Amino acid sequence: MKVCIIIPAFNEEKSIGKVVEAIPDLSYISKVIVVDNGSTDETSRRATEAGAVVLREERKGYGYACLCGMEYLEKETVKPDVVVFLDGDFSDFPEEVPKVAEPVISGEYDLVIGSRVKGNPEKGSLTPQQIFGNALATKLIQWIYKENFSDLGPFRAIRYSSLLQLNMQDKTYGWTVEMQVKAAKHKLRCTEVAVRYRKR
Repeated sequence: MKVCIIIPAFNEEKSIGKVVEAIPDLSYISKVIVVDNGSTDETSRRATEAGAVVLREERKGYGYACLCGMEYLEKETVKPDVVVFLDGDFSDFPEEVPKVAEPVISGEYDLVIGSRVKGNPEKGSLTPQQIFGNALATKLIQWIYKENFSDLGPFRAIRYSSLLQLNMQDKTYGWTVEMQVKAAKHKLRCTEVAVRYRKR
């Protein structure tokens, strides 16, 4: 099994090195890719120094950055089996990559969402708007598609073949909900694991 990690980042020079360095040194993690989404600081340099492959995507938008990472993987001779998405601001706990990825690696699930809601997030780490938006969107997914999610968090793992099947299109912050809605539509095997979350 090969796992690639994609980390979108915008002006994260203070945190991106910590994120990359905190990812466990596991044999199945074949590549860590940081997509610099038009940063005006030292994000790219810090990510390179930490050992990541660094791509540059000038078009602003979370989805654009994720799609840039996917385009890179599509050009690779050896494709990954699993892709993990992780934020670059060090609010997620990169050491929990195995917790999120291994249910997919084992073949039991196609998509695993790291649920901040279930993981008792640090006070103030989620804004009231995020809490409300998460609750509304996940409830609608449950009503319409009969799939139970508690969060739209960015920390997630998905089988690479399933990711391609979803034909992701969103260029901005609708990326996460698009993935979960399409996963429900395609009847992917989905689950959540509780993850920790700290203030940015």
